[in-house]
Amino acid sequence: MDNNRTTVLKDGDQCLVIAGTHKGKWGIISDINTSKTGHVTITVEQASSIRFKTLMRNVIAKEK
Repeated sequence: MDNNRTTVLKDGDQCLVIAGTHKGKWGIISDINTSKTGHVTITVEQASSIRFKTLMRNVIAKEK
């Protein structure tokens, strides 16, 4: 895996969670926030309408 690539994710993009509690799940990004400490968090909405929050560093863009 090439870690030098940077993909800018935005609302409406599909993503795959590759680390953390929700590893293996995928969905559509619906909210992007930056915390006071500088960590970027996103809300991912699955096809079943279930939402969860995770860190941006834990996701990659899903191929369309």
